[in-house]
Parts: sequence; structure tokens; C-alpha cells
Amino acid sequence: MGLKQNLHNLKEKYKGTKMEQSFNALHTFLYTPNITTHSGAHVRDAADLKRVMNTVIMSLIPALIFGMFNAGYQHFGQINGFPQDGISFLSTNFWNLDNLLIGATKILPMLIVSYGVGLGVEFIFATVKKHEVEEGYLVTGMLVPLIMPVDLPLWMLAVAVIFGVIIGKELFGGTGMNVLNPALTIRAFLFFNWAAWMSGDKVWVHGAKEGMMNAAGTDAISGETILGALAANKPLAYSAQDMFLGFIPGSVGETSTLMILLGAAFLIFSGIGSARIMISSVVGALVMGLIFNGLVDSGVILEGSKFYGLMSFPFWNHLFVGGIAFGIVFMATDPVSASQTAMGKIIYGFLIGFFSILIRVFNPAYPEGVMMAILLMNVFAPTIDHYVVQANINRRMKRLKVKTA
Repeated sequence: MGLKQNLHNLKEKYKGTKMEQSFNALHTFLYTPNITTHSGAHVRDAADLKRVMNTVIMSLIPALIFGMFNAGYQHFGQINGFPQDGISFLSTNFWNLDNLLIGATKILPMLIVSYGVGLGVEFIFATVKKHEVEEGYLVTGMLVPLIMPVDLPLWMLAVAVIFGVIIGKELFGGTGMNVLNPALTIRAFLFFNWAAWMSGDKVWVHGAKEGMMNAAGTDAISGETILGALAANKPLAYSAQDMFLGFIPGSVGETSTLMILLGAAFLIFSGIGSARIMISSVVGALVMGLIFNGLVDSGVILEGSKFYGLMSFPFWNHLFVGGIAFGIVFMATDPVSASQTAMGKIIYGFLIGFFSILIRVFNPAYPEGVMMAILLMNVFAPTIDHYVVQANINRRMKRLKVKTA
């Protein structure tokens, strides 16, 4: 007897009990649901919500694997020193198995805690409320570790996940009803409660010992991120190539723009990610960056002034640092919390990119604005769609009046 039949038998055995939803969730995760619509017009499709979620997870794999290698690379670089002439993307110095193993020792536990705690809360709610286990956390569980600093304590992550699932999603009615992106709700909770851990001003070093870069007895070496250094008007220590490829400190999945672009291409090709939102967000960020560069070039902002470092940063380089690329591709495009209309997606995306750079430059306490920008536009997405639809109605009414005149 096959696995599918065994699962089906277990579903029938526990039907009507508290365990029914749990077995249903496992069955539909592995196999297409065997329930069909019996009335009303409907369209059958090979994809269901779990398959969509699995596709998004696959698009995140390149960023996850690169993040593991980069965590190890940053570890050994802090101990042994980084290459003086930069590093090639194909360099064996980066793709060393030791880098992967060191990175995995920190990142895999974060994944396990994220999925274990998040899905545990989902199963508890499904059992208590007697509804099907919702699939929304399949993607959120992968996103959460990728937007966190590698040295974040696991207990903080667990507390934040519980908050994000209960307050950010379940209280709104579950998957498909949440107003804010759940992964960003979790990150925002961590930032406002433990800002020191989310500032990204340390590079985690596994098993640091006495004599290693003055890190005796510590688990991390202090050092500013690119955005932190620019906010302090300090010179940039990385090339555009390093920033684009991802050989820089940062949150686990956010450093490599190249890996993020691979995920974006996969999402667009599969029809899951919105190209309108991604492109318009990039345009919005570039426009804001150009405005700041123009203020510097025209002499309005002088060298040494408070915001000079970030304003003089080449506008196109803003896309290579911080979490803006990752946020645009994987979180701004969340189909639940984003705008739904075609024109609304363009407006929504443009404002996300525009506000991301604006907040990044003008908020000295937190020189990364994409989280705030996306959460802000999540709130205004229904309003944007309302006015877009209303504008379409008004235009059609005018055309109707002209025809009937």
C-alpha cells in the first residue's frame, strides 16, 4: 500500500477528531487535494496554494545557499583577512566547503526554529478553531531567517515568530486576510524590541579565540555595515562588484543581488511574482537616488554635512546594499498585502522604492528603509486600489455620457 493511500486512511481514521486538520495538512502538502467543487462555475488548475508557496521557496534557495557560504566567508575573513585584490565569483576561496559548514551551523538552526515555532502555532490555531492548516507560513518560514542577522539569538527569533503569526496574521483571520506582510511584521517586532541585535554592526565569528582580531572570548567582531559607514560619512570599503555579487556583511539572504535576481527571474517566469511591482520599485528607488545625487552635485548638500555619505552614494549602487533588492522581489510582491490592480501595482511599487531610499537617507538611527516602506505601503495598498478602480469607473462613465449625448 502506497504512502498516499496510507495518508488517506489516516485522514479517514481521524476524521472528526482534533487531529483531522493535521493529517489533512500533511496529505495536501505531498499530494493534490482530492476534493472537487460540486456546484457553481469553477476552473481546474494544476497549481494550488501549496504549489505556489513551494515555487516561491525554490526561488529563495540560491539566496539561502549563498548566505551560508557568505557567513563562513565573513567568519574566515575576519580571522585570516580578506583578499587584498577582491574576490572572483568563481573563486574557490569563497566556495570552500568549510565556509558552507560554518554558515550552516548558524543558519540551519534559524530555519528549524522558524518553521518549528511558526508551524506549531499554525497547527494549534487549526486544532482549536477546527479549520484546515493554512499554507501561508511555508514561505514566511523561509523568509524570516533570510532577513535576520546571522548572530540573532534563537529565543528572540522564536518570540518574534510567535508574535508575527498570532498578531500579524491569525488575528486578522489567517492566510489571505493579513494586512501586513508577516515576515516583515516579525522583523519589525525584533527591531523595535531588540534594536541592538538588528543593527547589523557585528560580524559573527564562530568559536572566536584569543588573539583572533582582538575577539577574545567573544562570538562576534564589531564592524559597521555599508549603510552604517555611509551614514557616518565614512569611506566605502567595498567595490560595486563585491556589493552586487554579495561578498559583504549583512543579513543572511540579502547580500547577493545576483542570487536575488535569479529568484526574481524564476518568480516572473512562473507567473507568481509581479514584474510590475518589481520594476516600478526599482524605478522609484533610482529616482529618489538620482534626486539625492543631484542635490550633492548642485552643491545644496556639502561634503561633511550630516547626510552627505548616503546622498552622494551613486544612485544605482543603492540597489546593491541593504535589504532593498530582497524586499522588492520577495516581500513587496506578496499577493495578499500588495495592490491588486495593474495600475495600483505600478504606483504601489514605485512608492516602495521611493520611500525606501528616502527613509534610508533621513533616518540616522536605522539606515535601511525597505522594511518600513513596504509595511507603510501594505497599509495603503487597498486605498491605492480603491482610487485606481474609481478612476476607471469615472473614465467609463465619461465615455458613456459622450456616446449617449
